[in-house]
Amino acid sequence: MNNATGAELTRLLHEWSNGQPQALPRLMEIVYPELHRIAAHYLSRERQGHTLQPTALVSEAYLRLAQHAPGKQWADRTHFFAVSARIVRAVLVDHARARHSVKRGADAQAVEFSEDAAVEAPAPLVDLLDLDAALTALEQRDAQQSRIVELRHFAGLSIEETASVLNVSPSTVKRDWVIAKTWIRRHMGGQAGAS
Repeated sequence: MNNATGAELTRLLHEWSNGQPQALPRLMEIVYPELHRIAAHYLSRERQGHTLQPTALVSEAYLRLAQHAPGKQWADRTHFFAVSARIVRAVLVDHARARHSVKRGADAQAVEFSEDAAVEAPAPLVDLLDLDAALTALEQRDAQQSRIVELRHFAGLSIEETASVLNVSPSTVKRDWVIAKTWIRRHMGGQAGAS
């Protein structure tokens, strides 16, 4: 997304949050390709045979976002995608819970938890519900670290974009990203009490 489009997105976000519904169609026209790219990238890391497709994920996220946004004050593009990350996480977790309840755990959803969200290298598969539980537990311990994982993992934001959303330095994000990943791996391995 170029700077002109980014500026237009920020303007449309402000218009939409100020009660101008006509801004929403143009806003979605701009953000849809980026949301679809994020969804496709995220879903490409899940197990084969996953039933949720990128278009369906983006559509459900859009519906939730449209309900969430009226009256919300958006700072900029990065803030919008940060909120979108939380919504995408919720959609994925709800989908995993629904499948889990139908199959009673016979086909738990495995997702990659990568060392670096921007790197396409293979990563170990983890159960999405376990990852969500670990993030929820981490949020109780350190909300900022939990948010960093959410932004990096679910929205694919860079270190710099994450720092901008959280209003902290990139070095703080890098440090907390490493600590959070280590804590989550220990928690998911049953070793959380040691940290």
